[in-house]
Amino acid sequence: MKKIFLLPLLILEFSGVVSGQKLTAGQKDFNKKMTLAASEFVKTLDPAAAKETLLPLDDVIRFDWNYTPRPRKGITFKTMTPPQKNAAMDLLKVVLSADGYMKAGQIIDLENVLRVVESRPANDTYRDPENYAFLVFGNPDQKAWAWRVEGHHLSLHFSSVDGRVTITPGFMGSNPGTVLADVPQKGRSVLKEEQQLAFDLLHALGPEQLKTALLHTKAPNDMLTTNTRKASLDKREGLRLSEMRPEQQAIFKKLILSYLNRYHVTLKNQQWEKLEKEGLDQIYFAWMGDQQPEIGPGHGHYYRIHGPSLLIEFDNTQNGGNHVHSVVRDLDNDFGEDLLRAHYEKAHGK
Repeated sequence: MKKIFLLPLLILEFSGVVSGQKLTAGQKDFNKKMTLAASEFVKTLDPAAAKETLLPLDDVIRFDWNYTPRPRKGITFKTMTPPQKNAAMDLLKVVLSADGYMKAGQIIDLENVLRVVESRPANDTYRDPENYAFLVFGNPDQKAWAWRVEGHHLSLHFSSVDGRVTITPGFMGSNPGTVLADVPQKGRSVLKEEQQLAFDLLHALGPEQLKTALLHTKAPNDMLTTNTRKASLDKREGLRLSEMRPEQQAIFKKLILSYLNRYHVTLKNQQWEKLEKEGLDQIYFAWMGDQQPEIGPGHGHYYRIHGPSLLIEFDNTQNGGNHVHSVVRDLDNDFGEDLLRAHYEKAHGK
C-alpha cells in the first residue's frame, strides 16, 4: 500500500480576539505570519509551477470548490519538490490548530485506506493521497489576497483583507467515517467528536424539545448546500439555544467549538466573538435521520447548526451511515466577500 507522510503535530501559541472592527495585536501578528508563510511558499515555485499555482484574486476558480476526487488546478503533493512541500505544509501549520492539522493529515491518509478497500491497482490515481492542490489568489504582499488547499474530502479557504483573515468555506469529510477494514488505520474515526457531541446533545433533549429539533426521520443524502458558491437556506429551523437548559447549552457550545477548534486559536476566537456579538441565543440545532449512530444499509443521520451568519452542516448517510461530510460556512462572508466589498468601496472613495 502506497504511503504518504502524515502531517506532524505542531502547536502554535498566538492569541487574538476581535474587538469591533479594530484589529487586535494578535490578529495583526497572525496575518503577518500567514502572509510570510505564503510568501515563502511562493518563492519556492519555478516559473512553470507559478503559472499553475498563482492566479488573480478575482479568478472564478476561487469559487469553484469541491470535495470529490477529481483533477485540480494548482500544484499538488505529487508534483511538488521537497522544498515546495515543506513550504506548503508550513503554510497549513500556521492556519490550523494541532487538532485541525492532525485531522487534515488523517483525511489525506484515508485515501490509502480506500485504495485497499476498493482493491485499486498499484498505478491508481483516483484514490490518491498526493492529489491535494494548493492555489494562491492575488499577491500575499497586497492588502487583499487568498489561498486554498483542496483534495478529496478536504477544502480549506483562507482570505486576507486589510489584515483580517477569514476561514470559510471550510470542509472536512471522512470516508470511511469509521475505518472497519483490517488495515493499519482500523478504528480511526476522524470526525468522531463532531458526531459524538451532536448525539450527546440530541439524547439530552426532552420529548418536546426533540419534537422541535427533529425535522424528519430520514436524512438527506448530502449536505443541503453542497459546494455552492453562496450558502443559503430558506429559514432557520429546529431548537434555539435559548430554548435549551443550561447543561444542554453547554453541550451545544462544545459542539460548535469542535468545528472552530480546527483552526488556529486567533481564528477560532474571532469567529466565536462574532457569534457572541450576533447572539448565541439565535443559533438553532436541527436533526434528521437516525437517532443512534448505526452503520448499515438504510442508516444515516444529518444535523445542522444555523445562526444569523453561521451555518454548519454534518451529513453521515452515504455507505450506510459511514461516510461523513461536514462544512463551516459564513452566510455573509464566505471567501471574505463582505470584507472585500468594504475594501473596494474604501479604495474607490465610496
